[in-house]
Amino acid sequence: MSAVGAVFSCSCLRSGVWLLKPGMQKMSSLHTAARCAVRDYYEVLVLGGGAGGIAMSARMKRRVGAENVAVVEPSKTHYYQPLWTLVGGGAKQLAASARPMGSVMPSGVEWIRSQVTAFDPDKNYVWLENDIKVSYKYLIIALGISLHYEKIKGLPEGFNHPKIGSNYSAQTVEKTWRALQDFKEGNAIFTFPNTPVKCAGAPQKIMYLADAYLRKTGKRSKANIIFNTSLGVIFAVKKYADALLEIIKDKNIVVNYKRNLIEVRADKQEAVFENLDKPGETEVYQYEMLHVTPPMGPPAVLINSPVSDASGWVDVDKETLQHKKYPNVFGIGDCTNLPTSKTAAAVAAQSGVLDKTISLVMKNKLPAKKYDGYTSCPLVTAYNKVILAEFDYNGQPLETFPIDQSKERRTMYHMKADMMPLLYWNALLK
Repeated sequence: MSAVGAVFSCSCLRSGVWLLKPGMQKMSSLHTAARCAVRDYYEVLVLGGGAGGIAMSARMKRRVGAENVAVVEPSKTHYYQPLWTLVGGGAKQLAASARPMGSVMPSGVEWIRSQVTAFDPDKNYVWLENDIKVSYKYLIIALGISLHYEKIKGLPEGFNHPKIGSNYSAQTVEKTWRALQDFKEGNAIFTFPNTPVKCAGAPQKIMYLADAYLRKTGKRSKANIIFNTSLGVIFAVKKYADALLEIIKDKNIVVNYKRNLIEVRADKQEAVFENLDKPGETEVYQYEMLHVTPPMGPPAVLINSPVSDASGWVDVDKETLQHKKYPNVFGIGDCTNLPTSKTAAAVAAQSGVLDKTISLVMKNKLPAKKYDGYTSCPLVTAYNKVILAEFDYNGQPLETFPIDQSKERRTMYHMKADMMPLLYWNALLK
């Protein structure tokens, strides 16, 4: 897949041409709520109301008709999560990232306000809460990724204390901004867990914004900014890693590799890290500000399920997104075992491929469109600068624009902060 089109939030929409089609930016009518009675069969059943689930339900509505599509999603609010980096840095308001779930559901599509509790792909049905069984002809799994703050001793209760926040939750992202505003002097610590994460650049984006804010307020000389990451590199793609290391050097930020946060003593403002190169060995850091990126994993319902691999991720072909065992089951986004970064950009690219895959499967043909692993992460390095990282399965740059995207650029910042939210709400979800 070649890189063409407009950039998309923790992401980039390479297929930007379709955004310009007549009528694409017209808002759909408000979908109010689930009907009282859930039907026992749908031609296409979509599990999850996040970016992938909503995008695919809109596409499937056009394939088979709205009355034949249902989305299972318990949440009342849909969040545009890539904006939370800027919310945590004080550049955007949390409210700007949220809309009622009913407003993003494609009109006429059934919204089942429940959650899946079990799978039986051999018989083509799923179980929902209250022992409700729903059958399907085609199943799309878009359940996202689960946060596990509880796997860090002292959390999530530690968030009741000041000086600590996390941009990965609507409940804690505003605490990041308060902790930054309240900073006086000492260690400002930013973490990266020893698990897969969504938008792997986000844990360090807030660090760069913190540096910029502390410089603006005259506190930077009193701050020791530390990035403790469980990884052995700053970023997976060398081209962008080299650029980030130069920025880190210029900003005088300390990076400690192979350090995994295992405990927060919020009453004492202490963070405990395990040295992954020396298992069992720990280090205690005093903090004046702590930003926590939580451990993450597949949703509980997927663990040990027949549609998942041994690690609990939906087991799909990395090129077609079709399930490896069940040909009428498909996966998209963070819940899958696709070996690429888990970002909204990846979902944008995957949705086009999956749409083509399902259309051919419906015609009893073999999938032909291939997903190359494209993903993207706009690496915010200041309040007006972004490095736009775009790459494929092999970690090779797959850039949209005829410029060196490893350079910090003001235009890319405005694209992320201002243009991409509009494209998300008015294009990708449609």
